[in-house]
Amino acid sequence: MLLEAALALLALAAAMAARPWRLLASRKPLAHEAHGAPSALWTPLLATLAILPWAWALPTLHRMPLQLQWSGACLVLLMLGWPLAVPVLLAVGAIAALVSPGLSWADALGLAVWQGVVPATLALLLGALLRRGAGTHALGGVRPFVYVLGRAFLGTAACVFVAGSLSQWAGHTLPGVGEQLSLVARWLMAWGDAVVTGMLCAVFVAFKPEWLATWSDRLYLHDKKP
Repeated sequence: MLLEAALALLALAAAMAARPWRLLASRKPLAHEAHGAPSALWTPLLATLAILPWAWALPTLHRMPLQLQWSGACLVLLMLGWPLAVPVLLAVGAIAALVSPGLSWADALGLAVWQGVVPATLALLLGALLRRGAGTHALGGVRPFVYVLGRAFLGTAACVFVAGSLSQWAGHTLPGVGEQLSLVARWLMAWGDAVVTGMLCAVFVAFKPEWLATWSDRLYLHDKKP
């Protein structure tokens, strides 16, 4: 628990230093938005707080042979950005502990760190690497696919699996599943997370790009001169 508490406090301090509330106060409009439009991030933020705690608490609300775990952290990261996603994901863990009598505060902290903060941070780092490639003129018109396939789909699978493996190394094993089978289960669950994240991000890019704080028309749509 000390490791999880330290990681949560470190991530929260770094996120607060970036003053994430500014994203909610005023969002820089995209190319297709009216100048001075209010932030649209309240919608994904409130949806996250309303839906994700139940997904995290579900394994403790029902007895199942395999406690399927859905993270959703990479989707939250893509929608809100890392500084805002960190406090929101920590709040999701706290709400999950309130709605599930079988989830202790220590377990909720572990969920918030290993299913929330860690995969979101890994997705942030992966996104920085992909943005460097997406910013080159050579990629041209394939840049939207870099975002949807690279960050939302394949990136989610990789980040969620790595975070799950780290949590297992820290002692958080899946109940009733052997250590080697736990890695297989985490790999399969990571792809479930990736499918949902990739599908929703593809829809949002097409119809609601203002719900994606990490999406940029300038970076992913407009060609740059070399």
